Amino acid sequence: MQRRPLLAALALVSLAAAAAPALAQSDWPTKPVRIISPFPAGGTSDVMARMIGAALSKELGQAFVIENVGGAGGVIGTQRALQAAPDGYTLIQTGVGQNAVAHGLNPKLAYDSTRDFIHISQVHSGPNVLVVHPDQPFKTFQELITWIRKNPGKMSYGYTHAASGHMAMELLKQVGGDKAHPLFIVGIPYRGGGPMMQDMLGGQIPMMFINQDVALPHVKAGKLRPLAVTSKARNPLYPDVPTVAEMGVPGYEALSWSGLSAIKGTPQPVVDKLEAAMKKIMASPEIVERMSSVGFVIPAQGAAPYSAFVRGELAKWAKVIQTGGIKAE
Repeated sequence: MQRRPLLAALALVSLAAAAAPALAQSDWPTKPVRIISPFPAGGTSDVMARMIGAALSKELGQAFVIENVGGAGGVIGTQRALQAAPDGYTLIQTGVGQNAVAHGLNPKLAYDSTRDFIHISQVHSGPNVLVVHPDQPFKTFQELITWIRKNPGKMSYGYTHAASGHMAMELLKQVGGDKAHPLFIVGIPYRGGGPMMQDMLGGQIPMMFINQDVALPHVKAGKLRPLAVTSKARNPLYPDVPTVAEMGVPGYEALSWSGLSAIKGTPQPVVDKLEAAMKKIMASPEIVERMSSVGFVIPAQGAAPYSAFVRGELAKWAKVIQTGGIKAE
């Protein structure tokens, strides 16, 4: 006669055990969340990570702590993040370098950016700006390209390996010329953006592609002359500067971008809660104003558009890298 009460008790215990993980997931986060930014502190990626970390802390009531793990163009930090438990308490800042360019440089990369992540939402996109030193005679993009076509190998540019500016120039070299007049431009490699900018301002290098927010103060000071932006639409900070596509290179686009992703296997209730929070904070007046003030565009929000965007960028830059014969350092 005691069997039925015993079975009922066991059933209740089983139901409680099954409900516990779901309840924990719905209560997420109950402790601080770590966002690994795979670049050093102070750069654009770090600024974006800290911006969304602060906003998520306010929205979800727990600290979102940024951990900078730089190295190998974002690959080292990304690999470290993927070693964590997929419980929602370790998130990853994804971006063009570590999740698109890196695959072109190393087909045997230790992670797959289309399968090993749950891409929550894109945070920003921004163009590079093609700038020349004011001592250069070129006043327009068309003047510059015409001269390069007529003088192959006589124009040089500065770049940091595999950075968005490097990729923007490689794409331009591949699609901006023709068989009769290819764009043969000599690259001068730099270990970092700081030394490259110093030489650019000093006139040691004549031109380069650089992120729009980094270029802006030097453009305003008259120390750099902007000729074109790499987005499909003109940038609000450079309303009088045409796009490369406008200047006769149809479809040209090369963006710097980042987003927030989780580790594959993260529970769906956590993913859903995080995605909803990202949509809310990225639409807030504070973030919209902050982003627009430095020329960044807030892309379509959510997992579906961001996942599709990452797939497209990966394929695009892998092709550019293969065509250009670019190798990992």
